[in-house]
Amino acid sequence: MDLYVAPDGQPRCGWAADGPLMLGYHDTEWGFPVHDDHRLFEKVSLEGFQSGLSWRTILTKRPAFREVFEGFDPARVALFTDDDVERLLTDARIIRHRGKIEAVVNNAARALELMDDAGSLAEYFWTWAPPAGEIVAPATMTTSPSSIAMAKDLKKRGWKFVGPTTAFAFMQAMGLINDHAEGCTTRGAVEEARHRL
Repeated sequence: MDLYVAPDGQPRCGWAADGPLMLGYHDTEWGFPVHDDHRLFEKVSLEGFQSGLSWRTILTKRPAFREVFEGFDPARVALFTDDDVERLLTDARIIRHRGKIEAVVNNAARALELMDDAGSLAEYFWTWAPPAGEIVAPATMTTSPSSIAMAKDLKKRGWKFVGPTTAFAFMQAMGLINDHAEGCTTRGAVEEARHRL
């Protein structure tokens, strides 16, 4: 992956060059390990919305997504009705895709089941962290054996819009792997955060 030299003179992953919003996301969120269930549910939901779109589009709309999906609290979203879906389909601040909206509502109910089964979303998702050696080099893969297996398991549990590529992007973003490019100044900070766990 090409590196981008940011305004502070330090190299970052090339995709961080797509404006201040992306640079801030790159430096403070992407790849840092997350164990908060609401943030994990938010991310897996937003990755589903990203399918076919750019992450920058989703990130720009994230405040509105957080508002309309009740802070991505699975217990609240699982109670959404058909009327709520219809209301969201008229909200121009978010991606108005019926299948993706319905998937978030469905997945909220599945998340509650998973939390009962595994104890928390974090407990479940972190069991899928790829073993050493599975990711051969940073920023070179879009799926992995672990993301394929996780997507298959989620599908078996009734989740929607979480295929292997979406699962891999989720793993990258939530710190299950450190996929910052070699030479990226944030790579070391992410590695330190992962070692502290």
